[in-house]
Amino acid sequence: MTKAELQALWATRIAEYQTSGQSVREWCASHEGVSPRQLWYWLRKYKNRDGIARGKTNRWLPVEITEQTSIEQGHTLLVNVGTASIEVRPGFDPALLAQVVRVLVAIC
Repeated sequence: MTKAELQALWATRIAEYQTSGQSVREWCASHEGVSPRQLWYWLRKYKNRDGIARGKTNRWLPVEITEQTSIEQGHTLLVNVGTASIEVRPGFDPALLAQVVRVLVAIC
């Protein structure tokens, strides 16, 4: 496979991934022979190239409320992202939580 053919193949794969709404792990699991590491490599390689990394699509995450509690009363809030759980306490850093959730969504 020539370099141009390889780049065209990955441009197609990246476009398919971005329109799928799936996480990297989910998409790679449904595409035999593509590892998450390969996909991340090509996503970074083409991050700012025209035609591949057009606007990011947003994805809604399900939220399940099982019990009503108030975080202001000293309780903690448990946030589940995939198989990971994050305990949020009063005084948390919202920017850090947002970064952690973004990373977990990408890998879970």
